[in-house]
Amino acid sequence: MDTKLLFNDAVEAIFDAALAPAGWPIALQRIANCFGDVGSVLLYGRDDGGFGYIESEALAGKATEFFSDYYRGPDLRAVRAVERGAFLKHNAFTDRHVVTEEEIESHPYYVALARMRLKYFANVPICPDWRIVAGVVIQRSIDKSPYSDDELQTLTSLGRHVEKAFRLGMRLLDAEIAQAGLGEALARLKMGVFVIDSSCRITFQNEEGAKLLGDGLSIAGDRLTFHSAIAQRQLDMVVNHRGAADDGDFGAKALMIGRARSEQPLTIYVLPITRKSSAHGDFLTHARAIVLVNDPDNSDPPDPSLVRDLLGLTLGEARLASLVGSGIRLRDAANRLGITEMTARTVLKRVFDKTNISRQPELATLLAKLMRC
Repeated sequence: MDTKLLFNDAVEAIFDAALAPAGWPIALQRIANCFGDVGSVLLYGRDDGGFGYIESEALAGKATEFFSDYYRGPDLRAVRAVERGAFLKHNAFTDRHVVTEEEIESHPYYVALARMRLKYFANVPICPDWRIVAGVVIQRSIDKSPYSDDELQTLTSLGRHVEKAFRLGMRLLDAEIAQAGLGEALARLKMGVFVIDSSCRITFQNEEGAKLLGDGLSIAGDRLTFHSAIAQRQLDMVVNHRGAADDGDFGAKALMIGRARSEQPLTIYVLPITRKSSAHGDFLTHARAIVLVNDPDNSDPPDPSLVRDLLGLTLGEARLASLVGSGIRLRDAANRLGITEMTARTVLKRVFDKTNISRQPELATLLAKLMRC
C-alpha cells in the first residue's frame, strides 16, 4: 500500500480509538504498518503513580514473554533513555540515541531480542495532559535496517495525532464510557464538548461547552463559530478533510482563541470522525468532528504540548520551560520531572538558545505573551 495511504489509514484508526478505547490495538498496529514493522505499544503513566500500556495486535503478550522467558534484567533501552536524556533531547528517538553499537551487538538485552527475531525500536513521547506522561514505541524485526531520520519524523507526526486522540480517550476512560455510553460520558467531561456535522451544525453539546459560549466561540444559526477567522478556517478544513495530503501534522495541533473575559485563551482540539462505529448507535450518525474546548486554569503551568508547538522545542524541553516559566524554581521543576538539577540546567540552556533569551524572567514573559494569543 502507498505510504500516504498507510499514514492516513493509521490516523483514521487513531481517531476511531479516541471514541472507542477497544480500538487502540488496531490503531497501534496500523502505526507499525506505516513502517512495515512488527507492532507498537502505547505506554502511559499518571502523576498519581498509575501506569498502563496498550499493545498492538501482533505484540500482544510479547513483552511478558520477553521478560519472563528470554531476559530477566532491567529494560536496557529505558534505562539508557533516562540516563542520556533522550526524552528531553528528541521529538522521537531510537537505539542510536540511547545505546552504543557494542551494546546493540552483544548486550544480553539485544541477544534476547534477537532470539525473538526483533531488534531496533523507535519511541515518540507525547503529552495528552499535564497529569499524564505517555509514549508510542514501535518495534522492528531483526532483518530490517535501523530507523532513519525521515522515519522518526513520520513517527513524530503520528505521535501528534495520538496525543490529541488520547487527550479525549483518557477522559472517556475516566468517565467510565463502558458503563455510561458515549453520549453520557461526553456529557460528564470537565471540558467543553461539541459534536458537529459537515456544516458545523451542533448535534450535541455538553454543559461545560454551553458555559463557554459567547467568549471566543458562539452558536450562529445552529453552527459552531469561532471568533478567530484563522481558527474558523482550520475547523472548516478539518471537518471537510481539506488538509494537504503530505502534511503529516495537519489538524494535529491545538488552536488557541483569545477572548474578552480572560487573558488565558481557550484551547481547541478538533478530532475528525471518519467512520461510523456501530458501537455508538445513532449518536454519531451525522457527525464529522468532535470539538474539545479547554478553559485553562490560571494556576496551572501552560500545556507543554502548546509550548512545544509554539516555541519549536522538544516535549521534554517544553515540560521544563512550562514549569520554570510559570514561576516554579528550577530545583522543584527538576524534582517534578524526575531529573537532576544539573540536567535541568542543561535543558534550560537549550531552551534559552532556541528562544534567543538568556534569563528565566524572560522565559516567563515570553510564555505569558504567547499564552495570551
